[in-house]
Amino acid sequence: MLFLQVGSGWVVLGCAAVLLGCWAYVQRVVYPRKGLSIPPGPTGHWLFGTPYPKYRAPYKLAELTKEYGPVFSLRHGPRLFVVIGRYQAAMEIMEKEGVSVADRPRLIAAAETLSGGMRIVTSRIGPPLRRARRALHTMMQPKMAQTYEPLQFRHAKDVLLDILDDPERHQMHARRYAASVVMGMTYGKVTPTSYSDPEVIAVNRCLKRVGHAMLPGAYLVDTYPILQYVPGYLTQLKKWHEEELELFEGQLNTVRKQMAEGTARPCFAKFLIENHKEYQIPEKEMAYLAGAMFGAGAETTASAITIMIMAAALHREAQSKAQEELDRVVGRERLPSFADQQMLPQVAAFTLESMRWRPVNVGVPHRVTKDIIWRNYVIPEGTTVVGNHWAIANDPDVFPNPEKFDPQRWLTADGTLRDDLQFCTFGFGRRFCPGQHVANRSIFMNAALILWAFRVSEDPNAPIDSFAFSDTVNQIAEPFRVMFEPRSSELHIRHLCTGVDNDYVS
Repeated sequence: MLFLQVGSGWVVLGCAAVLLGCWAYVQRVVYPRKGLSIPPGPTGHWLFGTPYPKYRAPYKLAELTKEYGPVFSLRHGPRLFVVIGRYQAAMEIMEKEGVSVADRPRLIAAAETLSGGMRIVTSRIGPPLRRARRALHTMMQPKMAQTYEPLQFRHAKDVLLDILDDPERHQMHARRYAASVVMGMTYGKVTPTSYSDPEVIAVNRCLKRVGHAMLPGAYLVDTYPILQYVPGYLTQLKKWHEEELELFEGQLNTVRKQMAEGTARPCFAKFLIENHKEYQIPEKEMAYLAGAMFGAGAETTASAITIMIMAAALHREAQSKAQEELDRVVGRERLPSFADQQMLPQVAAFTLESMRWRPVNVGVPHRVTKDIIWRNYVIPEGTTVVGNHWAIANDPDVFPNPEKFDPQRWLTADGTLRDDLQFCTFGFGRRFCPGQHVANRSIFMNAALILWAFRVSEDPNAPIDSFAFSDTVNQIAEPFRVMFEPRSSELHIRHLCTGVDNDYVS
């Protein structure tokens, strides 16, 4: 009897603690703060709230935007999410309040366990992040991005040859391109990289894991941190961390060995090693930073090229306009080059529209570091804020008739690119992707070359599902078939791709 009484006492105390925690949470978040309320949203379960969707999240959140407005909230356990689904709200919160949303939420699964606290995309604000981004900006700024153009042009020509030889594997060719360029920039690789190379397979395995783990709600431990103390709960993530750390350190050590032998080529890893004293980045973080450069660049670039091909196949009229411009500016006796970029606004508009039409990124979570007052609402300190790229891309006030693929929306009446319109392809505020200048060049050059060389069309026997993408932070299109009809003889295309390239310096 005494045991039962004591046990009942603990149950009562436990219940009281839970209720007290809920009351404190309600007082802090749900009730008005500074005379304002948090943004509206579904109430969900009285205790657990409404879980962040794990599958087809961008589309499900876009539906909630239509129901609750441009900024709405979700509560899951003790965590508050605020989702931004319209362009103007994103500019006012994510850009104008950039300092206050520069942090990342605590991600026990993706950041602390899987990444060992060293992956830049999940890093919290502080000296390590500032050091890492400073090093990245040095190597990714516009002037430096121009120096990578010969490498990008060389591998983009290889994509044309790959498509001629094996059109069915066009998505793998895009991945091969991205892997080759980024491996060259990061580690000084000089030979074309195959997507079947063991090191590339290993890196992309890491990307897939972290892409899933970063999605809000993917792991319950991020909502209920006490789960990290459950024996065995994080064992798999810890094992994966050891695997990727060994991989990244191995790549860095290879460059260090080449430097000792005098055979190392200019690359980001070499730059980090040579400037270790200036940036004061610890060894393991340096390995992760180089590895992250590959991860951030290869996956998103390959996906963007694939989406561009999908858009061309499904929107032949828009494709034709870009091809008419290519024929007028470039002709058929040479390939398009980076020197033509300013004279190809239709091609540029085509790439911009493809990135809006099917965004590569679904939205990386940010953390609010101080209360943000937006219109008649408050976004409390500590809230996780997500800009839903899909919903923003379909904002009818900024992109009229948003479901239509229309490159002309990016052009002025006289046919030049607009300077008053942008899209959040590379993130928001102070956490935008530092590799955007390199990525934009890759996407443009591949679009120009592919549209110059081929008429791209949908296979009538294999309709394309343009909504079939992976449930990861960076969306990857499910396999789809297209038809590539050469616009010149195959011999002519091969000759132009394999002839002497005076612009490329090996």
